[in-house]
Amino acid sequence: MRDEDLVVMGFVRGAFGIKGWVKIHADTEYADGLFDYPVWWLGKNGSWKPYTFENGAVQPKALAAKLEGVEGRDAAELLRGSQIAVPRSELPAPADDEYYWNDLMGLAVVNQQGETLGKVDNLLETGANDVLVVKGDDGQQRLIPFVEQYVLDVVPAEGRILVDWGLDY
Repeated sequence: MRDEDLVVMGFVRGAFGIKGWVKIHADTEYADGLFDYPVWWLGKNGSWKPYTFENGAVQPKALAAKLEGVEGRDAAELLRGSQIAVPRSELPAPADDEYYWNDLMGLAVVNQQGETLGKVDNLLETGANDVLVVKGDDGQQRLIPFVEQYVLDVVPAEGRILVDWGLDY
């Protein structure tokens, strides 16, 4: 499976218990949203392997999942740090003016004056709204709230996001 065919939905935080369960962090709208997908692709550094989802549980501070073929704590611990992805073809199409975070990564962020602020390096979920983490070529990091007031247009096909944000903010 190629990277562009997959959408990263979370990562393995470590082993959970002694029977091969893994503790996971999911970047999904609903905490247990990953449980809806029968096959997860786990990978590091662009090397992916499919795992069949067997069972899952919502824990107080994380999710726990049992994947087929992962037996025992040592096997689960080897998956620590692996990204969890699902095929893009299995995801529902986003509504108008909605985007998968994965689709925003790497887009150029340009202000109304035509100045490039950098590229989307990451996104943060703050509760009130999401925040674009933009890194410039000079290494400067900018945090831009992902709200209509500041994000004027998102054009993934052109590889850019237009914002109302100054270089000196």
